[in-house]
Amino acid sequence: MKRLAFLALGYLLLALAFAGVVLPVLPTTPFVLAAAACFARSSPRLEAWLLAHPQLGPALVDWRAHGAIPSRAKRFAYAGMTAGYAIFFFTVRPGWLLAVLVGALMAFGAGFVASRPSGPPPPSEDPEDEI
Repeated sequence: MKRLAFLALGYLLLALAFAGVVLPVLPTTPFVLAAAACFARSSPRLEAWLLAHPQLGPALVDWRAHGAIPSRAKRFAYAGMTAGYAIFFFTVRPGWLLAVLVGALMAFGAGFVASRPSGPPPPSEDPEDEI
């Protein structure tokens, strides 16, 4: 039963990720990461498919191995957050409290993205580290 629940959740998260490709306010990457985690617990075949996917796989592998977000993905994340906030601000016309709260939430997300490495750590030049 637990395996079936993870499988269903994985499919739902993957569908949301694909919707996020075309909808500017819906993120793609967090849903792909969560779907891969669900498939790891329910379907090794689907997990392997995601990891081997030409567009999604490299980012998933980097994330799992190093907690890394590629520089290109970071730029897209920052642009998406900026565009999302601008759309929110100019269409909703929120009061100052809501505008600040949403801005703080986006700043927290941007800070998290900025805190992640952009790739694997550089190889160590200290021979002691290889032992």
